[in-house]
Amino acid sequence: MTVYPDYYKEFECIKGECRHNCCIGWEIEIDSDTAEKYKSVGGELGDRLKRCIDWNEPCFILGENERCPFLNGDNLCDIIIGLGEDKLCGICADHPRFKNELPDRTEIGLGLCCEAAADLILRQKHKVGLVLDGDSPCDDSIINLRDAIIDTLQDREFSVFERLENMLWLCGEDNFVVDIKNWADRLYNLERLDEAWTNRINTLKTPIDFEGYADYIKNYECEYEQLAVYFIYRHFANAPDGDSCIKRAKFAALAVNIIYALGAAEFTLRGELSFDRRVDIARAFSSEIEYSDENLYTIIDSL
Repeated sequence: MTVYPDYYKEFECIKGECRHNCCIGWEIEIDSDTAEKYKSVGGELGDRLKRCIDWNEPCFILGENERCPFLNGDNLCDIIIGLGEDKLCGICADHPRFKNELPDRTEIGLGLCCEAAADLILRQKHKVGLVLDGDSPCDDSIINLRDAIIDTLQDREFSVFERLENMLWLCGEDNFVVDIKNWADRLYNLERLDEAWTNRINTLKTPIDFEGYADYIKNYECEYEQLAVYFIYRHFANAPDGDSCIKRAKFAALAVNIIYALGAAEFTLRGELSFDRRVDIARAFSSEIEYSDENLYTIIDSL
């Protein structure tokens, strides 16, 4: 059985319009099957493939400014242009999609680090549902608890932060407090990929008008609901052996609190905060935390 959020199939890559291109700054590994296919490509593109791949790894040899060597001046992929999209390596074909293999199901979704995916996720106004494709009745206590948590997070009779508290209560935790200034220091001591993230962390140490932001954001609170559901869907049910689901629930609560605080800090400085800026804050958090295994597991282990 395959499971995915009901907005999943609406995703479209925005290609050259992307401001945070996934072909820049990321190590791009090539699966062995695709590497063998690339070895057989002839002509000028074949020569480029032979020169621009580290065949020991194998992975693409990044160029100036850590750009993939096949990302052209229009920020489009020369492999797609020359060979077709079906000739991409697995990581390029899948991104920003993620996949969690669970005992009786495969759960897929869109990663928040992609600006187009983040835009799509935060734009959802309805209570997002999970689509079950295939027959495999589930009687897994973790999945059942997660489904109850998602229902709780989508109960719009309560504020988002009340819902996060109710979620933690369901998991047996009733005393989780997020000290934003303390977490600013902890985030600062993690690996940081982009200096813009450093600047954002520093805003958490400045006076923040949370009350003003709460009033400003009240008509857009659904965005934080969508973030909470995203983090729970992605991280809760696939905790490795020896890890606990409560850590994953705390991580979801922490992530929403930090993204909210970053928005409030920027609102305090600017006097407003556009939807695009709110999307970019969520994207940046995901890129710096979710997509760094070291950062992600350092935080989860600390919880």
